Parts: sequence; C-alpha cells; structure tokens
Amino acid sequence: MGKLKEKHYISAFAEYEKRLKPYCKLEVCEISEQRLSQWPSPAEIEAGLKREAADICRNIPDGAYVIPMCIEGSELSSTEMAEKLASLCSMGKSQLCFIIGSSNGLDEAIKENGDFRLSMSKMTFPHHLARVMLAEQIYRAIMINEGSKYHK
Repeated sequence: MGKLKEKHYISAFAEYEKRLKPYCKLEVCEISEQRLSQWPSPAEIEAGLKREAADICRNIPDGAYVIPMCIEGSELSSTEMAEKLASLCSMGKSQLCFIIGSSNGLDEAIKENGDFRLSMSKMTFPHHLARVMLAEQIYRAIMINEGSKYHK
C-alpha cells in the first residue's frame, strides 16, 4: 500500500531491486492508501481497510502464493526465510505475492485468505521502510540459498 515518495526509501529499494534482477522477476504494485479523516474512528478505519482489501484482491496474480505481512504472522530468521523460499520453490510455487498494508495495517480478510502470514517483528515499521526491509530479506534469502558470503 502506498507509493514511495522519500528519496532515501526510493534509493534503498532501487538498490535491492537491482540486486534481485538476476535472480527473480520483481513486480511492485503500488496501491493508493485510503484517505481517512485526521482522527478516524475504528469504524472509519475498518471501512478504509475493506476498500484497500478490495483493491489488493484485484491485484493478486492468479495462482500466486500470498504472503500477508502482519504483526500476527510468523517471525522467521533470515535462514528460516531462505528455507521457506526454497521449500516453496521445490513445491512449484514460482509466484509469490507479499502484501504490505497501509499505515492502518491489513483487513482481516486479506490475512485470513493468505497462504502464510509473515511478520518482520513485533515492532511496527512504516510501510515504506517495510518494503525496503522485505526486499533486502528476499535478496538475503536468495544469497543464503546460493551459498553466498552476503549473509554472515
């Protein structure tokens, strides 16, 4: 959710996008976050998340293995992430769809209908930073599986 605007996030993500290019086809779908009032009620937030969920669902590729990023998800070490990606690959799951929510998170339906919930941490991160962190961890997982010295 959301478009990268700050130069430091754009630059950091571009670096990992470049590094990933030889290993996978990376597609980013930026979906606009719903505009809410300055102090939204829980009902307004829920309605906004449902509208975002509809936009997300329209953009999930058919047959993709869906991984919603959420605090309730499984926390994996970098090595466990590499093992997870290798396992998915060996099962023929060639298209992975990681979903990073907006500043209000993800609608429950997205989380429930995903194939595997993943959490970066119990801490909360800005969704723009989460995109950079996820790209780095995907790259790191690939490097681990390749036996590269990148992961120390």
